[in-house]
Amino acid sequence: MAAAPSPAVAAPLTSAMRGVLEGMASAGHPALHTLPAQDARVAYAKGSDVLEVPRAPLARVQDLQVPVRNGAMLHARLFAPSQSKLPVLLYLHGGGFTIGSVQTHDILCRQLSRLSGAAVLSLDYRLAPEHRFPTAVHDAWDALQWLHGQGEALGLDTRRMAVGGDSAGGTLSAVCALMARDAGLPLALQLLIYPCCIAHADTPSHSTYGQGYVLDAPSIAFFFAQYMPDPAQREDWRFAPLNAPDHSGLAPAWIGLAECDPLVDEGIAYGDTLRAAGVAVDLEIYRGVTHEFIKMGRAIPEATQAHQHAGAALRQAFGLTS
Repeated sequence: MAAAPSPAVAAPLTSAMRGVLEGMASAGHPALHTLPAQDARVAYAKGSDVLEVPRAPLARVQDLQVPVRNGAMLHARLFAPSQSKLPVLLYLHGGGFTIGSVQTHDILCRQLSRLSGAAVLSLDYRLAPEHRFPTAVHDAWDALQWLHGQGEALGLDTRRMAVGGDSAGGTLSAVCALMARDAGLPLALQLLIYPCCIAHADTPSHSTYGQGYVLDAPSIAFFFAQYMPDPAQREDWRFAPLNAPDHSGLAPAWIGLAECDPLVDEGIAYGDTLRAAGVAVDLEIYRGVTHEFIKMGRAIPEATQAHQHAGAALRQAFGLTS
């Protein structure tokens, strides 16, 4: 294991981001990593939309059941701005493979659908510790294959598909893009919002932003322990997509990162690795904001900027007119 890096000088937070962190501290809620996983889910869900933009009305919002291996049926929600035959993004929510749901990311998925003009299918993949690695990977990949095979019956254009997600969902999306390449399943884009890409929390940004920036070192350790308790297994590229042996031939990537985030270094590294393998990459770093900022559009202007940028990336990838 690499030696612990020396912390760099932390980038300054925006005044709005600093105000959000002060408000979170003054609220006095227990840290999620101090709670049992089930209680952490409830606590996260209660606060998940406090700083979100208003819930956008859409022409189509439909709850579905998606079959995956072993006979399980997973809840999913389809969002679309019209009843037309639209390209579709499979969205995989964040939450350290332990918390989060279709409901906690409902507003974000509505924004992506509204701003891109595409459909979005958000998946409730199974969570740890009840369902540890690689269950989330299997669920995400099975859902992507199901969507490719059954999307036409839902009125979707499965010739134009993408996969995306935030945080742990970004990890799963990067993994699905690798698996899609190997299976010959064409994707127009992989939309990666501050993904976790490495096996161990050992980059300089993990030291610099490991305390006091929403996602902290104890939380990361908690989530990793729920999902994959054995550190020796974390070299698996399905957990750490930067470890995949070959990144060539992948779908183009849009990568959105928060500057003041433990995960920023690995997001940059993943973008560099993709570019070196010949993959088209559009990488945006939103300055002075933290992990989870994209769900804070009521308070953080950079969140609505990221919504616009992600929507534009999907429009371009799908060939939709603006």
